[in-house]
Amino acid sequence: MTAALEVAVEDRLRASPLLTHPDRRVTALTGGLTNQNFAVTVPAGTFVARLAGQSSALLAIYRDAEYHNCRAAAATGIAPEVMDFQPTAGVLVVRFVEGRTLTEADLRSDLMIRRVAAACRTLHSAEAFVAEFDMFALQRRYLDTCLGLGLRVPDGYADFLPQVAELRAALSSTPARKVPCHNDLLAANLIDDGIRLWIIDFEYSGNNDPCFELGNIASESHLPDDALAELVDTYAGRHDRKLIARTQLQQLMSQYGWTLWGVIQQHASTLDVDFWGWAMDRYERAASTFSSRRYHTLLRVASASDP
Repeated sequence: MTAALEVAVEDRLRASPLLTHPDRRVTALTGGLTNQNFAVTVPAGTFVARLAGQSSALLAIYRDAEYHNCRAAAATGIAPEVMDFQPTAGVLVVRFVEGRTLTEADLRSDLMIRRVAAACRTLHSAEAFVAEFDMFALQRRYLDTCLGLGLRVPDGYADFLPQVAELRAALSSTPARKVPCHNDLLAANLIDDGIRLWIIDFEYSGNNDPCFELGNIASESHLPDDALAELVDTYAGRHDRKLIARTQLQQLMSQYGWTLWGVIQQHASTLDVDFWGWAMDRYERAASTFSSRRYHTLLRVASASDP
């Protein structure tokens, strides 16, 4: 870190009384795409301090809701204990979890698929979160933000808006019971301590269709269709073709909506990350599905009347 950045970080860390011990040790943690994260060791233990990024408002991140939802998730044992929250400074402190951060390759394992499904069931049993998460509403908000700021969006992006309306109608034909969801479960938000999985980083958490959770996991880890089906079957405890189709449609909407997250981050973030490439990866996969015969099959199966 530069000297100026070190001073800014120190000022924010001092906002939490838990982290002000003179003998503390601070280590920067890598991997975040929105915030700065630090492991802080003091006599009371080791904690993770998350310093909120400047793009929070543009990305529709609500820190008060995140704090409440982190606590609700922690009460189930699936997330680290929340130790402090200083909203003015944008500092959230949770207990440090010793373990290995998962990678996309880890989710190619049948055993890990089963463990992730079990972790989702635990999270989804939490006390209701304080916010709702709706990717259809968020996608429209992100698009308005992009247009308002004059940002470049992928060529042909708006051409698929009619299909998005079809997709929403198909999912709405049998509304899902909403449960507390993380909504951003890329592999890096899962930690394996050798005994159990932990879920971290609840910035986009909110009550949602569990099929979005599962579809987003599949999208972010580039899971093939058979692995997505296994994830859904294991989560549900049965094979359900309609539930799998519903999850695949939510996967598609995840890709289409998060595309614009990458566009906004390319404009707003100070991190050395190719957010345009990140966005195009999701957009190209979404465009391919929207343009395929398979898309119409998914609509039909997901909206079919139950026997």
